[in-house]
Amino acid sequence: MALTDVKQSRQATAFSFVERLRTAVADMLSGEHGRTQRLAGAAFAIRIASAGIVFASQALLARWIGSYQFGSYVYVWTWLLLVGDLVHLGLPLTAQRFVPEYTQAHSTALLRGYLSGSRWLAFAAGTAVALIAALVIYGLGDALDGQLVVPLYFACAALPVYGLTFMSDGLARSYNWINLALLPAYVIRPLIFIAAIAGLRAAGVAFDAAKVMGVLVVASWLAALLQMLQLNRKLKTVVTAGPKSYETGRWLATALPIVFVWGLYTLLTSTDVLVLKQFRSAEEVAHYYAAAKTLALVSIVYFAVAATTAHRFTIYHVAGDRGGLEAFAAATVRWVFWLSLAFSLFIVAVGRPLLMLFGDEFVAAYPVMVILAVGQLARASVGPAERVLNVLGQQRACAFAYAAAFAFNIGACLLLAPAYGAIGAAVATAGAFIVESAFLFVIAKRGLGLHMFVWDPWKRQREQAAAAHQG
Repeated sequence: MALTDVKQSRQATAFSFVERLRTAVADMLSGEHGRTQRLAGAAFAIRIASAGIVFASQALLARWIGSYQFGSYVYVWTWLLLVGDLVHLGLPLTAQRFVPEYTQAHSTALLRGYLSGSRWLAFAAGTAVALIAALVIYGLGDALDGQLVVPLYFACAALPVYGLTFMSDGLARSYNWINLALLPAYVIRPLIFIAAIAGLRAAGVAFDAAKVMGVLVVASWLAALLQMLQLNRKLKTVVTAGPKSYETGRWLATALPIVFVWGLYTLLTSTDVLVLKQFRSAEEVAHYYAAAKTLALVSIVYFAVAATTAHRFTIYHVAGDRGGLEAFAAATVRWVFWLSLAFSLFIVAVGRPLLMLFGDEFVAAYPVMVILAVGQLARASVGPAERVLNVLGQQRACAFAYAAAFAFNIGACLLLAPAYGAIGAAVATAGAFIVESAFLFVIAKRGLGLHMFVWDPWKRQREQAAAAHQG
């Protein structure tokens, strides 16, 4: 080939790439994609702020109370997150389905009933589980580590408002009130938490895991009540007062399979800490947690996109817009993966200095961070596939994917953690994320015909076939 031809070919390739990039940017900034991008951007900004606050508070706590007490706090906190993700019965995860459905069908009485009844159900369920958990802790007695008993009781006291907070979050997101959905739990609560601890510590109060959990309970109740009051005020502006109807059976029938899936995912992200605590010291648990939660900053991308797109998948599906559904799914996968990749590379690059903020000894957990990054990227490669499957009626298949990943995770943790400690737990968790992502991709492809993977080598062939068919 002549030199001139080579140059022209390269120029054409570069021009084609620039045109595709320009078109992609234009699509992202206009229309429904643009609106979703702006909402995702708002969610992303809040999660960035939250991540900074939480990261700083955890680093300060580790320094203030020491590795041992911090490890005990982390263990109880992990149990709170695990149970807190189940007490709401999955109702918050149905909000982005029922609110658009009732609104489009003009079923105002059912909408009113759902907006009110779902919150009462979530709060009541959280209260019931808290009482049962407290009785279990009391019944275990001396079988528990004595230093964990009081922190566990405090965790029980936080459960009712955890259910209420999740429900208010889901309802607010269904109306695209991203600030109201996310600020109370992700910014206001951690700010109250760390500010209260800093103030009490300045007053001379000596902290341990129990007192830290006590402050967390107070912060959780305050943030939840503020969110509920603000949500009630805003709902009055969009939903007129009137009679209420309830489809409680249908709500629960839809929610319970979803909460089963969500619970499996929470187990998937909590098993490493809970199992590691059974075989290794509280100090090693603290180091592992610091590495895992530092890298978990990457998940902000997934959360920001998923939190603002789930109800859009429902709308495309209800409207029968297959082309819009496929295009929107592909776009969300790209957003999640490429941003996650950039964040992962950055965090791994500065991982050691970040871990040193917790204490010099925490740098030993840097290999854990690198291993877990592989799992995070595997999950990002399928975008919000789990949300898509749940809102489009594939809850049971999604549950199977998480069950398989959880089984892999706990089996690998039990096998590797005793011998290899934090490294073994990290390998098990990263492998579980790979298993999860592979199953989610296959289920989305076979069950919905959606290509939920960042690389699509057959896209051009499908587009050409579709164009030929239309022609």
